[in-house]
Amino acid sequence: MQYLPKVGIVLGTGLGELATQITDSQEIPYQEIPNFPVSTVEGHSGKLIIGKLGDTKVFAMQGRFHYYEGYSMKEVTFPVRVMKELGVETLLLSNAAGGMNPEFEIGELMIITDHINLFPEHPLRGKNYNELGVRFPDMSCAYDATLRAKARAIAERHGIRIKEGVYVGTQGPTFETPAEYRFFRTIGGDAVGMSTVPEVIAAVHAGIRVFAMSIITDLGVEGKVVEVSHEEVQRIANSVQPYMTLIMKELIQVS
Repeated sequence: MQYLPKVGIVLGTGLGELATQITDSQEIPYQEIPNFPVSTVEGHSGKLIIGKLGDTKVFAMQGRFHYYEGYSMKEVTFPVRVMKELGVETLLLSNAAGGMNPEFEIGELMIITDHINLFPEHPLRGKNYNELGVRFPDMSCAYDATLRAKARAIAERHGIRIKEGVYVGTQGPTFETPAEYRFFRTIGGDAVGMSTVPEVIAAVHAGIRVFAMSIITDLGVEGKVVEVSHEEVQRIANSVQPYMTLIMKELIQVS
């Protein structure tokens, strides 16, 4: 390969279509990459795409791996380690999430400012390899403030309604009970999902800048709680996909 991209992208539920914007691309199914897990979730295509978004060279993961699929945290975060070894310096992530903030509405975008890690296994548990990162990485600024400011400016310029908040990461695969939603809100969460946090921890450990955004696909706000399914999550995510794609694409150009 004549170049190695500096930007990595992890595309979550219903957001894989950003891959259609990538030009001069080479696609590699996960099954063909040594030691790579294979995505088992509907809506996650399961391939690594190498190419260009605009003028920027990127690695894009079309489909991610989740703890609830039975993978260990080291397997879940293995692609981030691979990206680091290939020279990635900035990582952009997306996901679908349930909103607990009463100011949120279904279909809104939320820039993640911080997270609460409730996964039962930590991705850095075990022997630390200094070549990958320090034993005790600082997480006070896990989500890059400069990238967040640029994303807000892009959204404002295009008239896209945007929120910011704290993402709670849980193991899944069940959606939350009303009591769990109340608990997550009480401890400081604005949205909850089953991904992203392990990847962010691994990226920060490796010295990679991080930006992450959620699509609010359902609500856990009292009086607004409705029955939710994976199909409904995908439908909502797909409906908002053009806005997410626009913000991510422009952010990559200025990151």
